[in-house]
Amino acid sequence: MGEVRGKQLVSTLEADGRLIVELRDEVLAAPTGSEILIKIEAAPINPSDLGLLFGPADVANADYSDGRIVAQMPEPAIRAMAGRHGEAMPVGNEGAGTVIAAGEAPEAQALLGKRVTAIPGGMYATHRLVKAGDVLELPAGTTAAQGASAFVNPLTSLSFVEAMRMEGHTGLVHTAAASNLGQMLVKICQADGVPLVNIVRSPEQVAILKGIGAEHVIDSSAESFADDLIAALRATGATMAFDAIGGGRLGSQILGAMEQVANSGAAYSRYGSNSAKKLYIYGALDLSPTILNRNFGFSWDVSGFLLFPFLQKAGLEVAGRLRQRVRDELTTTFASYYKAEVTLEQALTRDAVLEYNARRTGEKYLITPHG
Repeated sequence: MGEVRGKQLVSTLEADGRLIVELRDEVLAAPTGSEILIKIEAAPINPSDLGLLFGPADVANADYSDGRIVAQMPEPAIRAMAGRHGEAMPVGNEGAGTVIAAGEAPEAQALLGKRVTAIPGGMYATHRLVKAGDVLELPAGTTAAQGASAFVNPLTSLSFVEAMRMEGHTGLVHTAAASNLGQMLVKICQADGVPLVNIVRSPEQVAILKGIGAEHVIDSSAESFADDLIAALRATGATMAFDAIGGGRLGSQILGAMEQVANSGAAYSRYGSNSAKKLYIYGALDLSPTILNRNFGFSWDVSGFLLFPFLQKAGLEVAGRLRQRVRDELTTTFASYYKAEVTLEQALTRDAVLEYNARRTGEKYLITPHG
């Protein structure tokens, strides 16, 4: 097979603050050596993709045309993202498809005609040229939709439990817990015997998690939230939290409740308890500032969490073990569900953008480049 003509979705931030998201024609050379050419059949829209795709740009008032969006980025973001000014950046972390051409290397030829999943970036496209060693062959009978989300959410949810063990904690708290990732975490913790406190934002989300067997599910919109949180922390002993919200006071509330539980019945200390409390912020559903009230003593830590730096730190053995578990449980523990499917062209229409960019937890969209 010779060169292939396709399309790719790119996001460009100009120095004047215009964010241009558009479909561009591209020509992909025939694969050589260990390269393979994937015809992309499905790619999820994860929250981690939205930061590069739109960030805080004003998509509601953007200019929409066929295959192109021009939106205005707020001034603080223009300054913060100066490093990407003028650079057309391919979007789409992960996805799945069929290998339609392969280089001469044996590892590439072995994948010809196989369905694979990969996370090389630039997967919002019709085709992608990657190295054979960078993909995961999907089990026979697995659809592209089932395999499209095999990396970001599954490995992130597994990494939460791995980080907990590595840092000496014994229970977890998770916010925005009714999300696809949150439901995976519930199943992992059930299977592994890990106490888990799930924080959601509505009675409907409580019902979703209770429906899959979650024990401790707390509604942050309820008047009893503060008391419910303390009761759940007391029951689980959880001292590590993973926060998908990012902005606001919720992370501080969690640390404060952990401290209150740790101090229960203990002698007074002006330095607070000796209980180590950890808050990892891994998402930005709320783009406002993170507010810490500092009512949780001095034995605490707040840090950011990114999947791939964690896996690099954890080492090849851990990363390989987690990837194998995902492959083994792809259609059970790590099954993903999508609210809607859109083509590349449809993904750039106003109605679709306002839906999938709304950062609603629990809702996931799938791009199917070939319809």
